Amino acid sequence: MAKLKTASFAPGQLVRHARFGYRGLIFDVDACYSQSAEWYESMAKSEPAKNRPWYHVLVDGEVHTTYVAEENLQLCTEETPFEHPLFGHLFHGGTCDNGIFEARYSIN
Repeated sequence: MAKLKTASFAPGQLVRHARFGYRGLIFDVDACYSQSAEWYESMAKSEPAKNRPWYHVLVDGEVHTTYVAEENLQLCTEETPFEHPLFGHLFHGGTCDNGIFEARYSIN
């Protein structure tokens, strides 16, 4: 098995999807891909590496979450308010400190 890579992002960090451009907020991290083979086949069209970190992400201004490979994410420094229905359940306050929102719970 290939060596696992250390995650570049952590829960509470704002990111931007490199390909689709949406802004997101990480709420959980998997050390490697953990969804089904069917999901990967239908959703991961760019075939990102499965042995690298994958992130559970709240999508800004939307009601859904998404699952994204690390190679498709970039750090986002935009400090405008973040809007998602689950935000208040997972994070404190409406502003971030140095680009990181404080999580209500230790998830990972």
